[in-house]
Amino acid sequence: MNHLRFLHYLDEVARVGSIRQAAERLHVAPSAVNRRIQDLEAELGTPLFERLPRGMRLTAAGELFVQYIRSRSAHLEQVRSEIEDLQGLRRGCVRIVVSQAAAADFLPERIAGFKKKHPLVEFHVQVGDHSRALDSLRTFESDLALIFHLTPESDIVRLDELVQPLCLVMHRDHPLAAQAGPVRLRQCLDYPLVLPGREIAGRQLLDAFLARRSIKLRPSIESNSFEFLLGYLRYEQALTFQIEIGAPCVGGELVSREIEDRGFPCANLVLACLRNRQLPVITYAFEEYLRSTFASFSRNRN
Repeated sequence: MNHLRFLHYLDEVARVGSIRQAAERLHVAPSAVNRRIQDLEAELGTPLFERLPRGMRLTAAGELFVQYIRSRSAHLEQVRSEIEDLQGLRRGCVRIVVSQAAAADFLPERIAGFKKKHPLVEFHVQVGDHSRALDSLRTFESDLALIFHLTPESDIVRLDELVQPLCLVMHRDHPLAAQAGPVRLRQCLDYPLVLPGREIAGRQLLDAFLARRSIKLRPSIESNSFEFLLGYLRYEQALTFQIEIGAPCVGGELVSREIEDRGFPCANLVLACLRNRQLPVITYAFEEYLRSTFASFSRNRN
């Protein structure tokens, strides 16, 4: 399918904005990439890129054509998956974009469980925020998204969701860790706070809750990396907040506690895909597997 490979040349230039960089990533000569773009432009009768001093930028026609390429590539992957499924190979690739909080433990455990039954399946996992996840679905880089606090979008389908409370996280030697039951939010005011940045869904929920109350939380550190925030707790008696499934497991260096304040927020972990997107067979199987674990989590909480 050489014609599809040549179309991929154009797609790669659109992604990186440079013929030279695209050629390096594709392991071909820049002249070959440039020639294929010129051939396509001649065939279509219109420029697909603006040639700028510092790179290549898609024209309006180019934007339309790249969308066609990505849609066609995604459809081909679906057909391949269906053919392999008919052959009983159960191969294929599941492409998913996931929020940070679900990336550390929840999704790895789900993938490991799925691969016990389907060991030949490959996974391509991206970690990104709400905006990155939607872009990834719309450009066909990912087939599924597993993200928190998804706002309604006309072109996005919510396949399932799991309600998750915000929890307080601290080192196991922290004074509040000795408290067996839930913690009051006012108790947190006596300790340093390290919080997610305001662009993170969990922080937005926390800020909305505090806006209706007299409590003011002033973080000493903010970051868009949960890995950094959790790592910092090892060096100071500080506190942070995390979605329950992203909170440290029992028995580790870090511990979590529920907040007992009435109305303390929860977030929805949403499994989503692009509307009218027919998923490859193996991706659909993984979607069903995830939805079964959602149901199991809900039963365990109740």
